[in-house]
Amino acid sequence: MAAMPKPIWRRTSSTAHGNVTSSAWRCTKTFAVHREDPLLVRTARGEAVERTPVWLMRQAGRYMAEFRAYSDKYPFRTRSETPEIAVELSLQPWRAFGTDAVIFFSDILTPLPSVGVEFDVIKGKGPRIESPIRSMEDVMQNVVDMGDPNVKLPFVRTILETLRSEIDESTALVGFVGAPWTLAAYAWEGKADRHLLHTKTAMTRQPEAVHLLLDKLTDMLAQYCVYQIDSGAQVMQIFDSWAHHLSPEQFQVLSLPYVERIVRHIHEQRPGVPVIFHANGGVGKLKALQGCTADVIGLDWNTDIAEARQALGRGRVLQGNVDPMLLFAPQETIQEAVHDCIHRAQPGPHILNVGHGVVQGTPEEAVRYFVQVAKESGPQQGYAAPSDRDLLTAQ
Repeated sequence: MAAMPKPIWRRTSSTAHGNVTSSAWRCTKTFAVHREDPLLVRTARGEAVERTPVWLMRQAGRYMAEFRAYSDKYPFRTRSETPEIAVELSLQPWRAFGTDAVIFFSDILTPLPSVGVEFDVIKGKGPRIESPIRSMEDVMQNVVDMGDPNVKLPFVRTILETLRSEIDESTALVGFVGAPWTLAAYAWEGKADRHLLHTKTAMTRQPEAVHLLLDKLTDMLAQYCVYQIDSGAQVMQIFDSWAHHLSPEQFQVLSLPYVERIVRHIHEQRPGVPVIFHANGGVGKLKALQGCTADVIGLDWNTDIAEARQALGRGRVLQGNVDPMLLFAPQETIQEAVHDCIHRAQPGPHILNVGHGVVQGTPEEAVRYFVQVAKESGPQQGYAAPSDRDLLTAQ
């Protein structure tokens, strides 16, 4: 007997909420259940699933010995822009630990050269932009249209297409981009900086230039997301790595409206492809995130996932948010952290992840055990029929 379609809960009706739109969940359509759809994709769509899916941000990294065999030999952009190397690095944690997703090895800054902002990654120092954006003139003259991503970023298509052919049908392929705010801050600052002195000064002294840069980057990133999907990505994650530099009020002006444009573009152009939005430093921003239309809200480890569930509703898919430093703990502590996170995320759909990237030095056996414990979890409970509080109506 064919499986019955599952209801999909979408944001539809809207009310004013600060500078963004807040809306309620309602059932607007159903999608047929495709048995070939990976567990993580089905979870991200809000479907009832057999267990909690698991993957880790920065799961391909220097904590793995076989990764270091490449990172010690090749500079970052060689690794991320050479398809055979990027494919190998992407697959390493999947082969080693059996994660439910493969995220392709790349960087949030990878698309910047396509709009005229060149960068490099200096070992031991991180990303560097030699000619940062510092004025309206720079934005207008030096930040160009992306053009054809097949011409500007051909290696991305090769990497994603190859990965889709290498992984099995039960594994999701995750594409990703940086949020416009994070990329704009990198482009303006020229490097990571704890105070964002140049960017935050420009926010008050050159707000028109900052917003124009955000606008241009948003257009590029929306196009880049669709390019990744057309190349094989089944889920898109938007990383706002520098959201912690913004107050809740600034977040609603400088980050969330631009992220919403990208999410809307994906939903309109490639319906059915789930979008995850992960804002680092989400503490204090849960109220704003109530208005976010991304399918999944990623939580950092500083956020209480139970509070997020209460604030965002049982129909919202959450991702996260175990402290990655707990992967240095004994196995019984890791097991307790996994069980606690899964339990506190209920009732509702949940993707287990760490609340920040896996750090260098993390024991590989700890990552393996983290994934193992998650895979032993049972069905997620309590969200097949969202409460009236979470819905307006069901059609």
